[in-house]
Amino acid sequence: MGVLHTVLALIVTLGILVTVHEYGHFWVARRCGVKVLKFSVGFGKPLYRWFDKTGTEYAIAWIPLGGYVSMLDEREGTVPEEDKPYAFNQKSVWKRIAIVAAGPVANFILAILAYWVLFFSGSSALAPVIGAVQPDSPAYEAGVQPESELISIDGEAVFSWQDAGMQLLSRVGDTGQIRIVTQEWQGYRQQEHTVSVDRWLAGTKEPNPLTAIGITPFSPHLEPVIGRVLPDGAAQRAGLKVGDRVVTANGEPVVDWMHWVTLVQSSPDQQMTLEIERQSRLDSLVITPALRRLDDGREIGYIGAAAQPAHWPEGMVREVRYGVLESVSHAVAKTADMIVLTLDSIGKMVVGLISVENLSGPITIAQVASDSAKGGFESFLTFLAYISISLGVLNLLPIPVLDGGHLMFYLAEAITGRPVPEKAQQFGLRLGMMLLAGLMIIAFYNDLMRL
Repeated sequence: MGVLHTVLALIVTLGILVTVHEYGHFWVARRCGVKVLKFSVGFGKPLYRWFDKTGTEYAIAWIPLGGYVSMLDEREGTVPEEDKPYAFNQKSVWKRIAIVAAGPVANFILAILAYWVLFFSGSSALAPVIGAVQPDSPAYEAGVQPESELISIDGEAVFSWQDAGMQLLSRVGDTGQIRIVTQEWQGYRQQEHTVSVDRWLAGTKEPNPLTAIGITPFSPHLEPVIGRVLPDGAAQRAGLKVGDRVVTANGEPVVDWMHWVTLVQSSPDQQMTLEIERQSRLDSLVITPALRRLDDGREIGYIGAAAQPAHWPEGMVREVRYGVLESVSHAVAKTADMIVLTLDSIGKMVVGLISVENLSGPITIAQVASDSAKGGFESFLTFLAYISISLGVLNLLPIPVLDGGHLMFYLAEAITGRPVPEKAQQFGLRLGMMLLAGLMIIAFYNDLMRL
């Protein structure tokens, strides 16, 4: 069932993104007077197709990893004399630029719409209150104190941990200073801190900027009480039930939930004798945590149980909600910030400041899409916006085969007044295909290694 959910999440996500992207090309092409022959979502043999009154074919194909819009073009076959005015290659260079750019622009518009829905409907965010500062860490050396709230990073206001994480993530690979302003939690006194970095986290696989800087977010005290038991897990097989309080493990008193997690993770494939409190009575049982291997090679224990919901202090959980028009400006600003962050990350990856191991392919996208869908509408919409922005940015890169490569040729034509020679275009397309194939191989390899 898990695999089916993952596959369905991938199909839905890619289906939305591809349809929006290709519809951007389609919509502008129609308005520029170009005859569209086919609009396909997916590749391969069509599962379902139909035609409109203009003769355009619409198809849903069985390989849901892309799509395309086929337009009338003399470079791709013979065009009847009466149809030549409607051919793509007969249109002015500026119309061709508009048609090619429309796909990525449509992806950015989708992201703006997704963020607008989130800002208008409202979402919850955790205040960036620091729970602990690791000794001898960059944040500790800069004087950052526990139980203080992050106010701004590099002059940019932060409202939640997501804001703080994204702001720090933009500094990965940098050399210089990170300026952090904190304020007493529910107080007024502010303090500025300066963290010096040198090629910070350069080349790190899946960098975690909060951990690297030495900051641990505040989390409420969790009692060692079982809140959820997953089917077919070690917890269910051992007889643990919702509401059980773990009192001791192998004779050691269990202080809180995190202590219990630490004990479980340190005991893979090892029997643990538990003393539990169930309905005011003490009982004992034996559990053997399953072994789970992490990406970094570590082996930990896992029982398939979760804690009861946390009770956060008043004011710690914030509601993010704006009016209709205000949501538009925030959505545009958020999309612009994500575009800049994506471009910055690509640039750092090219020069080696960010590891290529962070590239992801369809397997990782499918897994994250599935997890986002399980997390609810808000989580999935946020993921959809991020992937839509990534798709738009990647398609605008000046790589022949991609939209950005075609734009590069057409802009050169607009500047020089004549088309780029056919041989040069063909060479560029072959080079672009090789580069794209290389990136896809790396992404697939990274996906497999993550599995």
